[in-house]
Amino acid sequence: MRRRKSGLTRTDDDDRPVRVDEELVDSADHADIVPGSVRRRRRVIGHKAGNAVDRGGDRDNDESVTSQPAAPANPWRALWALCIGFFMILVDSTIVSVAIRDIMGDLNADINAVIWVTSAYLLAYVVPLLITGRLGDKYGPKRVYMVGLVVFTASSLWCGLTDSVEMLILARVVQGLGAAAMTPQTMAVITRIFPPDRRGAAMGMWGAVAGIATLVGPIIGGLLVDGFGWEWIFFINVPVGLIALVLAWRLVPRLETHPRSFDWLGVVLSACGLFLLVYGIQQAHGVEWGALIGPITVPFVIGGGIVFLIAFVLWQRFTRAEVLVPLSLFKDRNFSLAAIAMTTVGFGVTSMAFPIMLWAQTVLGYTPTQSALLLAPMAILSGVLAPFVGRLVDHGSPRVLAGIGLGSFSAALFWLGAILDSGTSLWAVIPPVLLLGVANGFMWAPISSTATRNLPLHYAGAGSGVYNTVRQVGAVLGSAAIAVAMESRLEANIGSSSGMAGGAGAEAGAESGAGAAGGMSGGLPDSIASGFAHAMGQSLWVPAALVLIGFVAVLFFERPKARVR
Repeated sequence: MRRRKSGLTRTDDDDRPVRVDEELVDSADHADIVPGSVRRRRRVIGHKAGNAVDRGGDRDNDESVTSQPAAPANPWRALWALCIGFFMILVDSTIVSVAIRDIMGDLNADINAVIWVTSAYLLAYVVPLLITGRLGDKYGPKRVYMVGLVVFTASSLWCGLTDSVEMLILARVVQGLGAAAMTPQTMAVITRIFPPDRRGAAMGMWGAVAGIATLVGPIIGGLLVDGFGWEWIFFINVPVGLIALVLAWRLVPRLETHPRSFDWLGVVLSACGLFLLVYGIQQAHGVEWGALIGPITVPFVIGGGIVFLIAFVLWQRFTRAEVLVPLSLFKDRNFSLAAIAMTTVGFGVTSMAFPIMLWAQTVLGYTPTQSALLLAPMAILSGVLAPFVGRLVDHGSPRVLAGIGLGSFSAALFWLGAILDSGTSLWAVIPPVLLLGVANGFMWAPISSTATRNLPLHYAGAGSGVYNTVRQVGAVLGSAAIAVAMESRLEANIGSSSGMAGGAGAEAGAESGAGAAGGMSGGLPDSIASGFAHAMGQSLWVPAALVLIGFVAVLFFERPKARVR
């Protein structure tokens, strides 16, 4: 295919030139939504007008497609339907943290077993994301989303009915698999039903849901646990899931599918690599980077994961078969830079809350619900700003908007790290928390919209899978890194401020923090409180510094193309 200013030309079976109006091919950006209308509008000059136009340039582009009914005139209703399910699965990533004490008591479980209630969910959520993104391309995002929603809702009921921690962990694994099937489809549908000049506003709404859900999980969890019991953090998903299922069935359009063979070797390599990498990172702090099972150590597991992932990339690069992740995605500069930025966002959003809440619970004596409410102004401001910023993305510079978000995020964390002390008042914390709200409002939409805007639509699922995978891997890295940072700073600060040995001081502070996290109120002794507060503040400098990497990355964004081809 060669492009001319006046149009597209190709050669038909009789080697006679056929010309297709360029405007109509450009409008085919959304041919997977309204295939019939696009075909009726084509004006073909020459012989054999019925021949299809090859949108080639890639070995995946020549596959056949299956036409589906047109999308509704108002795609916002479909977006709202998807956001309900998306909100629910992200809330479940953080909601369990406030129910740890109650689960331990009711199920007679120790702390290590209960931690796996969250770890198992995150592990099952992260590992299949690359695969489920591609499944959406093959079978249709609506179909895969609804299957995942049914699995997630049913397993939520199972979680609430369990009477042992082992069964709860197993149910959470199934719940994570359902969440993994749903997440890439939400972003892929947005990419395919919204035209490029309206996609920023839609991504703004998607980003607002992502940002708010991770923040309000502990708040919702605290209210449910205090009012009804820990089982209701799972039971609440059943009516919400059923409503989301009905709305998705009625409002989300069936989109064009791309029948393709499936890269089973790629599935195995990517799943093994991500599992070993994420599992090793999750367990590293608990065993102090030592042995996990017999002679198998954490570095060995993480190294094995890296080897599998390298083998996966090489397989994707050199195989002539259908690939799971087209590496041509990363030829798009904005997609690659957005992936880097979103990894740091996942790291920062996940790691920042724990030191703040531990400070509030341990030093100020707040309950888990009260400490979670400290972040409520951030969630509210983020939700207000995100749709507005999304509309700006459609007409403004993504590097400026994303730069404001990431720069504000880093500045707010450095600010909090500098002021946290045993005597810090609530009013002193509110301004940097509000700045975090501004940051969240400006981060998600510019990064998400810029990541996918230049990608071919038949790569919407694959691109969404990669994007959400790096976000979740960043979150896992953040949770592991903040634990190491807090332990290190506790040892340094409590040991020197209390006159105790560093290890003993750290242990005392950690025990007090764990007690507060489990729901105990009351402050620390004065000899320890100041050092504990300083340790929590200094821990925030880790995500603050890492987010600066994402800030630098978005400064190199290119202005997205006017049209997606």
